[in-house]
Order: sequence, then structure tokens, then C-alpha cells
Amino acid sequence: MRVFITGATGFIGSALVRELIDSGHQVLGLARSDAGAKSLAAAGAKVHRGDVEDLDNLRSGVAAADGVIHTAFIHDFVRFKEVCEIDRVAIEALGAALVGSDRPLIVTSGVGAVSTPGRLPTEEDTPNSPMPRVSEQAGASVAAKGVRVSVVRLSQVHDPVKQGLVSYMIDVARKKGISAYVGDGLNRWAAVPRLDAAHLYRLALEKAAEKDPKGVRYNAVAEEGVALREIAEAIGRGLKVPVVSKSPDEAGEHFGWLAHFVGTDISASSALTRKWLGWRPTGPGLIEDLNAMKYFEQSTEGE
Repeated sequence: MRVFITGATGFIGSALVRELIDSGHQVLGLARSDAGAKSLAAAGAKVHRGDVEDLDNLRSGVAAADGVIHTAFIHDFVRFKEVCEIDRVAIEALGAALVGSDRPLIVTSGVGAVSTPGRLPTEEDTPNSPMPRVSEQAGASVAAKGVRVSVVRLSQVHDPVKQGLVSYMIDVARKKGISAYVGDGLNRWAAVPRLDAAHLYRLALEKAAEKDPKGVRYNAVAEEGVALREIAEAIGRGLKVPVVSKSPDEAGEHFGWLAHFVGTDISASSALTRKWLGWRPTGPGLIEDLNAMKYFEQSTEGE
């Protein structure tokens, strides 16, 4: 299958490119820069120059593919509402180019969209979060036009270099000289190794290509939940800084935009995903990857 991937040079997308090529698929990857184009070519992918805001260019990428995986997202949380709108428009453009065909579209969301206090969310839960990211809703609007749309909900995707929102916790701890959590720190974040997440995308694509019913949601979750206190303690060990609790009132000043997430339980189940796809994550746990980091050589800044 020839697969058009947005975000093909990103943290997850680059692993997905390798996963697909190693499994016999052809990849057409969206690249914004010369460096990104060079890395895609080196991996054996075809290069489609452009970005997610060039809608005509997105449509031309779809026209050259048998299926589409949308992993691109602008990780600028300062203008989060704006970039979420860019994401929505991109999904609708990709979907519009697929109307009238059997070609599948895989959309990316997050398990935070279905976080439910006191209950472990499953794939059957629909988004209930008031967050401005509406990728699932945009996917549903495309599916209503007859396009076969599936959703991959990511948890904290990690390896020894990056760990989703945890990477921003590390930056805060580096700047403040303390590693913090909120309250008792018993709220949890679900997590998944980077390569296992890439494998799930491939399985979801291949399942969609079998013409399964549209609207399936998959939870990319290897660990249902890792306590924030445990995460903060691992960061404290890595940076050799004290680990402290912040009250909910103090969290905003300490964490900034990250405070909402650090104080929230974002756990989830992947039992149905494993059953439907036969997906079996095999990578290391989040804490194991945090323990393997080179803390004084890495930062999310500039990414």
C-alpha cells in the first residue's frame, strides 16, 4: 500500500515511516524542510514537500496514495486553540479528498480527550474533554460523508529521548531546580513506547484496508497509568533535584500551561485495541525510559 503520512519527520511519524517500509508498504511523507526531506529519503520514503496549512498540497498528497495517516500536529501550547483549528481544517481537507473512495484515513487524537475521574476510559468512550483539540470530531464529520476513518488515541509516547508531556515536566524541573507533582501525586498518565505506537498505527491501517466499519477508535496504551509522583521522582533522580508537592493553587504559577495536565488523571485502557488488532506492546515502561535518559544533554526547547 502507498501511504501518505503527515508529520512524517516527527517523533512518532519518523518511527511510523520505518515501521511501514519494513512491512512492505510504500511511504509518501510530508516534509516542511530540506532536512526533513533528506531524512525521509534516507529512510526510503518518497518526499512530498509542504505543510499542514497548505490544503491544496495536502489534497495532492492524498491523490497519490492508497491510504492516509495524519500524525502532524503543531505542538505550540501557547496558541493551542489556534493550532487545534489548523488540525481540524487539515483533517477535513484530507477527508474531503477521500470522499467516494475506499481509501482509509487514520486520525490522531489523545486519551486525554476521554479522561473520566474515577473510571478507566475505554475505546468505546467518546470525547468529553472541553479541550479545543477536536480531531476526533473532525474525523467523525468526514466519516459522515462515507470516508472510512479510524482514530488512534495516543497516551504519553516515550523513548529515552522524549516522553510526551513528561518532557515538558523535565524542562520545568530543570528551570525551577525542583521536580514537582500536584497534591498527593496519585493521579496517573497512560503511556506507550514510541515503537509500539508506530506498530499500532500500521495495524490500524491494515485493518482499515480490510474495509472494516468506519469509526473505530484505538487506544495506544501500554501502561494504563503511571502515577505523577513516580514520574516526578524519576525526573528528580535524573536531574539530581529535590522532589516536592505543589498544591493546586501553586500549580499554575509553577507549571504554567502544563498545570492542568499535571493535576489531571489521564489513564486509559487498551483492552479492546489489543483484542481487535492483536497488538501486544513489548517496549520498556515509561519509568525505565526516564531512568535511561541523559538529562543534561536533552531538552524540548526549540522543537
